[in-house]
Amino acid sequence: MKYIGLYAQQRSNNLRSMLLLLLFPTVIVALVFAFCYILAYLQLHGSGYETPENIMPIATDYFVSSAPWAVAVVGVWFVIAYFANTSMVRHATQARPLERRENPRVYNIVENLTMTCGMDMPQVNIIDTPELNAFASGIDRKSYTVTVTTGLCDRLNDDELEGVIAHELTHIRNRDTRLLIVSIIFVGIMGTLMSIALRMVWNMFLFGGGGSRNRRDSKDSNGGAAIIVLFVVAALLAAIGYFFTMLTRFAISRKREYMADAGGAELCGKPLALASALRKISNMPYAAKEGHEDVQQLFIVQPLALKEGSFSSWFSSLFSTHPPTEKRIQFLESL
Repeated sequence: MKYIGLYAQQRSNNLRSMLLLLLFPTVIVALVFAFCYILAYLQLHGSGYETPENIMPIATDYFVSSAPWAVAVVGVWFVIAYFANTSMVRHATQARPLERRENPRVYNIVENLTMTCGMDMPQVNIIDTPELNAFASGIDRKSYTVTVTTGLCDRLNDDELEGVIAHELTHIRNRDTRLLIVSIIFVGIMGTLMSIALRMVWNMFLFGGGGSRNRRDSKDSNGGAAIIVLFVVAALLAAIGYFFTMLTRFAISRKREYMADAGGAELCGKPLALASALRKISNMPYAAKEGHEDVQQLFIVQPLALKEGSFSSWFSSLFSTHPPTEKRIQFLESL
């Protein structure tokens, strides 16, 4: 089977990246306005004037004054994360640069494969762990990186290691890494904004916000209604955040792994070696340290998808960014 979809995959991933970039500010502005509307409602709640006609002017004033700041803060945050993604991923995975003299075997494999496909030599990082995994990251030629674990280098033979590295180089060639980095940044920002918004509403409920009523009267007469509104706010924000996360999940199609498997198999010419490597990796996956689970979608085998025996693991597998490893192995063995 020839891997002939390189440029089509590049165009598809570039288009999806642009759509995410355009969609994100739209979602942010909509969330800010929704939040301002809820704040205006809470301000008028219990006064007898909480009608849409009275709420809208207050919400609009809040929005006009807060939206530029929110967009500016999020924009600065995104720019920093976008250009500092290499160091962030390295910190999350505890990776370090690999010197040629330290492991000429890995360097020679990467160099030979890049020469074969005519691409620039990426950075090479290594994670000091006996567990097995690898990933590619970066958004441009200066930041493209292939990372492997010491366990991977020790446990795989040359053909298997070449297949894994070819798979990761194909991710770079397909622009998969750029799309993944953008999606990771967006999901992280959305999660943080949800947390901040919920904290603000909670503090408003605890310390006042009921117009001319004092805190005690507000708690006594409107406490129950405020709690209901609070839960509605939490549900609304959670639903929006979940929806946006699902959009990024759909943008990161599982097909990208099959494409990288096929492209890697063609690049190294050894599909069975890559299948053998995936079988070994699936038994000893590497997981990013606690608090950086989102980075795991970069790995060649998704660690969280391998934890079986619970309903939560089964449910999360429905929205996994990786197809089942067994199916990927079957696909490679059929080439």
